[in-house]
Amino acid sequence: MILSKYPRLVQNEILQNMENSDLLLLSLLSNNMKKLIKSSQKKRLKNINSIVYVTDAKNFFSAYIPSQPNGDILMRLEEFRETERPDFQLNVSGKIIDFRLFTRERNKEFWLPETGFHPYPVACVHKSEKESILESVHNYFLDFFGHSVKYYWKADFFEDVHYYVPTQLRKVSYCMSTYVESDFTNMENLENFFSSSPVLKSVQLFTSNSEISFNPESKFYQAESIETRQVTNTFPDILSHFQGKHAFMICKKCEIPALIGFVKRWKSGEAFGKLKYLKVTVIFHNFNGIIHNIIGVKYIDAKKQPLRN
Repeated sequence: MILSKYPRLVQNEILQNMENSDLLLLSLLSNNMKKLIKSSQKKRLKNINSIVYVTDAKNFFSAYIPSQPNGDILMRLEEFRETERPDFQLNVSGKIIDFRLFTRERNKEFWLPETGFHPYPVACVHKSEKESILESVHNYFLDFFGHSVKYYWKADFFEDVHYYVPTQLRKVSYCMSTYVESDFTNMENLENFFSSSPVLKSVQLFTSNSEISFNPESKFYQAESIETRQVTNTFPDILSHFQGKHAFMICKKCEIPALIGFVKRWKSGEAFGKLKYLKVTVIFHNFNGIIHNIIGVKYIDAKKQPLRN
């Protein structure tokens, strides 16, 4: 099928019924095709608010649109396999890259949903070219989807994985989440992850380890937003060096003096000058009245909007 031979109305209808990953692939065929898609699907592309780049335990990279049902995978980067030949080559931001299609039949080792699955392109990457290919793909996304889209790099931390974190990508916010087991001992690897990463947009730390402790100079404390869920800890000292804007904490028990001291230092301006929002949820302790009286919290009528800076 030669799309250019059809009337514009028919072209629009065909493109409108294609998956985002298909549009992305089609746009890579030529500059004229990219212009046609961007013009025809302008409203559709404008409705894409964010794209997430995620790495897994094998340091593979996937790009998807989180706002779509079940996620909408656009592309995946995997290490080149000598046993499998690529299906085709494409020029991505001036770099020739080998691709194959990710299908249910050819990828039995991966779990795929029974419904809603659509094949998507997989870039076959040699380790020596990983950095340059990532940059080329991201630059193409910036051009195709636009600079107004929010781009996030998200890593799920695994204790025994040595992560590659691309620091050269423009307009990308970096995030991570991890669950630290009760017998976790590899703090060095976790600290190395933070030190080798740009300052993170957000960190989610879920742990049942009461001994976990970061170096006071750790870039963990520089994250803009931190969410912690600690199963067995009393009030965690994890925010004592926090330099970010938002903190969300859930724990089973709370040391009231520690929490009061933290809030007083924040309220007086002595510390935590960037902190805008703090939420502490304690599962097995109700001390709201005590805290409110000591730190002088002012109540706001539920019908009124909170004051804003």
